Amino acid sequence: MFARLTMIASGATPGMRKGRFPKDEAPEPSAFDRAGAIASSLRRADRVWTSPALAARRTAEALGLDAAVQPLLAEQDFARWAGKGFEEVQAEDPEGMAAWLSDPDAAPHGGESLAAVARRGTALMERLAAESGHTIALTHAVPIRVAIVHVLGAPLSAVWKIDIEPLSLTEFRSDGRRWVLHASGVAARAK
Repeated sequence: MFARLTMIASGATPGMRKGRFPKDEAPEPSAFDRAGAIASSLRRADRVWTSPALAARRTAEALGLDAAVQPLLAEQDFARWAGKGFEEVQAEDPEGMAAWLSDPDAAPHGGESLAAVARRGTALMERLAAESGHTIALTHAVPIRVAIVHVLGAPLSAVWKIDIEPLSLTEFRSDGRRWVLHASGVAARAK
């Protein structure tokens, strides 16, 4: 049983461009131009899923994909940090920031821990490994990072060493027993 998973990072949002923790907002207008540049290059999929977030749903629309919402693809819930800049949170809650960066089980923001996102991602990948065909998943940087470290068998702390650009594609392949990272960081450029 062979499965392929193409994870596409949602288009950049205004908050993302300002270095803010994600909150539910639409992609900036330029994201739609970039999405159009890759839409025709996507391979046919047996399933197309999207995170519940507005940025992912709108990115799917810009790609011309009819996607079903899959809650397991949601971005990490940053609760009270959502919409705030990294420096702002560092100044307000340095201990919380240090815990969040060093302990995958920490959720000082009152939202979801990195370990919880990893559990969601692992569950999704185990489900897909048991199915054949190609799945396109519109999601966010953190879920893509945890998928990469899961497949590589790397420690969860390695997520902070992976950069996921908006509208980049990360592809995985599975033979039903294990996943392999096929390609990562392939980013669309506007024509």
